Amino acid sequence: MLTRRATLMGAALAASAPIVLANAAAAKADYRDGTDADLSNMPRIKHKLVKPPFVHEHEQVASTGPRIVEFEMQIVEKEVQVEDGVYLQAMTFHGSMPGPLMVVHEGDYVELTLYNGPDNLMQHNIDFHSATGALGGGALTLINPGEKVTLRFKATRPGTFVYHCAPGGPMIPWHVVSGMSGAIMVLPREGLSDQNGDPISYDRVYYIGENDFYIPKDENGEYMRFADAGESYADTLEVMKGLIPTHVTFNGAVGALTGENSLTSEVGENVLFVHSQANRDSRPHLIGGHGDLVWETGKFNNAPEVDLETWFIRGGSAGAALYKFRQPGVYAYVNHNLIEAVNLGATAHVVVEGVWDNDLMEQIVAPVEYDEAVESSPALP
Repeated sequence: MLTRRATLMGAALAASAPIVLANAAAAKADYRDGTDADLSNMPRIKHKLVKPPFVHEHEQVASTGPRIVEFEMQIVEKEVQVEDGVYLQAMTFHGSMPGPLMVVHEGDYVELTLYNGPDNLMQHNIDFHSATGALGGGALTLINPGEKVTLRFKATRPGTFVYHCAPGGPMIPWHVVSGMSGAIMVLPREGLSDQNGDPISYDRVYYIGENDFYIPKDENGEYMRFADAGESYADTLEVMKGLIPTHVTFNGAVGALTGENSLTSEVGENVLFVHSQANRDSRPHLIGGHGDLVWETGKFNNAPEVDLETWFIRGGSAGAALYKFRQPGVYAYVNHNLIEAVNLGATAHVVVEGVWDNDLMEQIVAPVEYDEAVESSPALP
């Protein structure tokens, strides 16, 4: 264990040196040389992170001035089952894929204490796309197993943003496609607005994190299983080089958001879907519904687009879509690369309760057999 950890950390250190360590030294020097921010009189609030697709309690409209919002997050390396008989040596933020969604307001300070457990093998850090400077905080948060670090940054831009691990060099994509990504939502202090600037709210919010995995197969075409992340590295890297994922999932596994794990809602509810993809482009689509309001780039300072059928999430970003459910039933929320949705796993279900509205849709005639000799069929070309 110790030998493998030393080897992996040495490889990570060598790979990251050109990108992370030099920048870390410069960033720390700049941090020491800068004027200390006096936040001693600023109120604090602490939120306990929850496992996606759920989100910790939060205000949609800020009831106070800016605050320091505290979070604690554990880095957990563990084996997960991606589908029946297929296992991934995952690296995770707080034990889930994706990592938990953090919610703050514009002008708040995010204060995160990050723990790298002593049983882990790898160095880790966190790069917030919502933060300014020091590689999004990545240069100030690189920690070895058994270490912790606390980072504070000001949330200056409202929107939805990805965070991910970025320890340097080839370790960056490997950690990301091993599960180390999540998102933060920075709400405007006055809450969300529609395309006309009028205030809107949501009744539920769900966070869907899309992952692409690259799980090696052996010479017999069977998926390989490894003792730990370090043992999986070389074979996984070879699959990654082909740029063709073996699995594309929502929330870490095929079926993670279907069946008993389906999302729920009721007719008449506004549901906000936050969707992130830290590595590849995605095309969310709600089958049987729409995006009433869509912040495709996730930036709440921009007016949302209206009535979209499918929207685009760029690799390395997070977006948001609001929909009011109008009919009961089971809706499929998919990546509309349907090969990835059906064959590789990128599908979630939303089970909606309520009363059916025949004005919106009605089956006039149920399926029955017909007699070609009696009934005329449509003319064929």
